[in-house]
Amino acid sequence: MSPIETIAELFAGQGMQAYLGEPVSLAQHMLQAAAQAEQEGAPDTLIAAALLHDLGHVLPDGATGDHHAERGADWLAQWFPESVTMPVRLHVEAKRYLCATEPWYLASLSRASSQSLLVQGGVMTSREVNAFKGLPYSQQALAVRRWDEAAKNPAASPPPFDHFRPLLERVLSSSL
Repeated sequence: MSPIETIAELFAGQGMQAYLGEPVSLAQHMLQAAAQAEQEGAPDTLIAAALLHDLGHVLPDGATGDHHAERGADWLAQWFPESVTMPVRLHVEAKRYLCATEPWYLASLSRASSQSLLVQGGVMTSREVNAFKGLPYSQQALAVRRWDEAAKNPAASPPPFDHFRPLLERVLSSSL
């Protein structure tokens, strides 16, 4: 089975479960994030990262808290380039960074996201902020994180997974 088919099955299966205290499913959440990235004219790799950022939650024996990002990125790295996997890997750290550097961002977190922040290490220290700023793909991870936090609208109607198949195929074919 192709990686895209495997991902599609994850979206249609485990992805239909509730998104950890949010009013949408995990699949709806990831589709909303990707739709926002697409609407903002993000490059294909960043749209793919937005689409796949929480895949670690829907993998068999999916991880929660601060481990889903690493688990998802590690799994995706079998096929996808770092321009996709690194924003996925760093999107939890990006949340911690934004909470440290933009007080309004911290105040705008959903209740579930505020609770998970504690499990994920809390607000970054100034030392962690400086280290994060120097990481490759940190800016892309910040973009994914902003789309992530905004992708929890139960009334939104993002395109279905099939809409993103051609994009995923382009990203995969360009990484070979």
